[in-house]
Amino acid sequence: MCGDLEEDEGDSKLEEMLYARFVAHARALLADAPPEQPPADTSRYMEKLFTDALSRAVKDCEQATAGGRYDRMIVQPVVFARLAGFLAGHMSLGEDPLRRVIEALMLGYSEAEAMDREQRPYDHGDVPVRA
Repeated sequence: MCGDLEEDEGDSKLEEMLYARFVAHARALLADAPPEQPPADTSRYMEKLFTDALSRAVKDCEQATAGGRYDRMIVQPVVFARLAGFLAGHMSLGEDPLRRVIEALMLGYSEAEAMDREQRPYDHGDVPVRA
């Protein structure tokens, strides 16, 4: 139907905007990445591991075809969630692994929204986020 074509074009445009938002946020975070030296403490180790994984995620998306980048991006959280669950499944229950994973998930989610609210020197027509 005619409406289907317009909806597909709208979905494609939205996907392009969401992907551009992801890349812009990732590049901003990677610009502040810790130096390439062994981390001295746990928090630096965690930050380095995060930026390494984010860098790999962006690289994998950029290696996909232009039409497949968004599709590649949207499967990555599922993979990382699976990995988080696998790793947490090996923690002592006294460490409360589920709570720690959920808190980290929510922190990452809010971090992306906070980046949208910041004043930025660029504007890619990003998808607006409710304040």
